[in-house]
Amino acid sequence: MKLSDGVEQAIHSVTMLSALSPGGVLPAAALAEFHGVGTSYLLKHLQALSGAGIVETVPGPKGGYRLARTTDKITLLDIVLAVEGHAPAFRCNEIRQRGPNPVPGKPAKPCGIASAMLRAERAYRAELQRTTIADIMQDLSETDSDGAIAARGCAFLELNERRST
Repeated sequence: MKLSDGVEQAIHSVTMLSALSPGGVLPAAALAEFHGVGTSYLLKHLQALSGAGIVETVPGPKGGYRLARTTDKITLLDIVLAVEGHAPAFRCNEIRQRGPNPVPGKPAKPCGIASAMLRAERAYRAELQRTTIADIMQDLSETDSDGAIAARGCAFLELNERRST
């Protein structure tokens, strides 16, 4: 299964927004700059996250984005579904019913391939549902042994975070 680059960008953006101070916001352009991605492409994903209630926008000259929920209430599945949509990754088109001499009528049993793919997708989605942004941030704090990743983010936020109130 291949997820779009937008999923990675969205997850990283949400983790960056989780580090904002209370009342702080970050403009989309700053998020895009920090991650080295195009602002217009990232905006599309931020809008999807906003529509899903994961982030909220603060309008105006001191506006930007911030989390709409706490990090323990945002799962990786929430983000993936916001960016990629709710449709299953595998869609059975019943190609076993095509070609020469197809079996007449609807097959009595679902396609074994489709069933296996559906089981795999359920397992994949269950794992994403179990993993919150709080978990990701905890893992980062445990694996960033020299603090370089945290220092990079903190320095960037120091320069780019805006106060919305």
